[in-house]
Amino acid sequence: MSTLFSKIIAGEIPGRFVWKDADCVSFLTIGPLTDGHVLVVPRQEVDKWTDASPELMGKLMGVAQTIGQAQVAAFGAPRAGVIIAGFEVEHLHVHVFPAYGLDNFSFAAVDNNPDPAALDASAVKLREALRAAGHGEFVPEA
Repeated sequence: MSTLFSKIIAGEIPGRFVWKDADCVSFLTIGPLTDGHVLVVPRQEVDKWTDASPELMGKLMGVAQTIGQAQVAAFGAPRAGVIIAGFEVEHLHVHVFPAYGLDNFSFAAVDNNPDPAALDASAVKLREALRAAGHGEFVPEA
């Protein structure tokens, strides 16, 4: 059975993509911890990160690092945060977000009603930063 993320990847459900390659995608979450919060998701349906191959985890973390570097540049954050939780959707995903302090690492602080225009603006800003960093081949137009 297809997961929610598989449906987003397939275009059955809209997503604000900032990265697409043969192995994974990244799109903004609809429940951000901070502006620019994305999920890095493998195209392959894997439930738990502990079930993923070392090669897939290496790929996901490499993309997460690249996106984190772009988030720091685009949003002026001192750091990029990474969390792998896995309880929200049964499809492996890595949360990557601009981090300004430890309070940004709490899911209790999620914005459950973000402004769609702010999400769109964050996606544009992050895509521009990824292109400026030389990753344009992986950055979709929208």
